[in-house]
Amino acid sequence: MRYLVNMKYDGTNFYGFQIQEDVRTIEKEVTLVLSKILNEEVKIVGCSRTDKGVHANDLYFHFDTSKEIDTNKLKYSLNSMLTDEIYIKDISKVEDDFHARYSVKEKEYVYIINTGTYEPTKRNIEFQYNKEIDIELIKEASKKLIGEKDFKSFTSDNEKENTIRNVKDIRIEKINDKVYIYIVANGFLKYMVRNIVGLLLDINEGKKKVEEIENIILSKDRTKLGLCVSPVGLYLNKVNY
Repeated sequence: MRYLVNMKYDGTNFYGFQIQEDVRTIEKEVTLVLSKILNEEVKIVGCSRTDKGVHANDLYFHFDTSKEIDTNKLKYSLNSMLTDEIYIKDISKVEDDFHARYSVKEKEYVYIINTGTYEPTKRNIEFQYNKEIDIELIKEASKKLIGEKDFKSFTSDNEKENTIRNVKDIRIEKINDKVYIYIVANGFLKYMVRNIVGLLLDINEGKKKVEEIENIILSKDRTKLGLCVSPVGLYLNKVNY
């Protein structure tokens, strides 16, 4: 039987989602606790692999077991035993052919930027940019990134053979001193969102121009970009199946 788990977490003190040797990861901690509760070795399959320091408001994983599970009790047990940095939102039984990763239709990330005065208590959950952003300018720039394109220039992952992604929407909102950049796509490359935000901030500062974006994309060359912003303001915000 296959079960789908919906969770959220503060990634500040984790080296990303995926299991790695000798460091804390979300997958490692959840797998250990889940295996202990079910009294069997469990392997979980996540919908995404967030990087070190990146957070999630909406991440899914599935796991298989031969046991019939009371999902409400399992949710309670997981939340009781997991660190307070992780919270299980929901657990449901799904069809055996459902796949947490391959069944995803689109994902949405949000990057949160503080343009006001430095806030030390939020330094791990918002990017402390602490200067003004020309919202209309970066909105104009973001339009150049929408559509199906080769985003090789926006990743440092040289192992990916297919770097074409379809960015369906980029939405930018400012609420008081906070700027929220929402990016929806059918999939994302490593550091892709952080590189997109970095480009928008470079344009905001006059280091790059809107007119350069097309050539940056066509170059398929990461060195044509500048800043890759910190992971602290990045959240996997929504996953649609």
